[in-house]
Amino acid sequence: MQRINRYRTVMLYLIFGVLTTIINILSYYMLLEWHANIQVAVVISWLLSILFAYSTNKIWFFQSSSQSFRGIIREMSLFFSARVITLLVEMIIIWFGVQLLRQNPIVWKVIDNIVVVLVNYIFSQRVIFQTKTS
Repeated sequence: MQRINRYRTVMLYLIFGVLTTIINILSYYMLLEWHANIQVAVVISWLLSILFAYSTNKIWFFQSSSQSFRGIIREMSLFFSARVITLLVEMIIIWFGVQLLRQNPIVWKVIDNIVVVLVNYIFSQRVIFQTKTS
């Protein structure tokens, strides 16, 4: 039990990270199947996945206690701002792999998700959901 509590944060991040990634990749795939522009598909799948990610990160992973309107707006602003940065990274990766190199869009979506998950973890842990010690 002690080991589970020790790794609880990492386990929860992995579980919800996988679910977020599934939402991201499935919605991207579906949009491509419906012949959406590839960058439009990236943005829409990003939006769907960050809405899911914010709620799960706040409640389950970081257990944020912000309840005031100001605190929630601060968290949401930081969360979405950080995600806009990783959206740009995602768009560059997809442009490079799919549009420039003309390779499989799903393979490059998986590659971009690996990079984005790592960057998002750092932003979330170090900036967005940090707890104040003073």
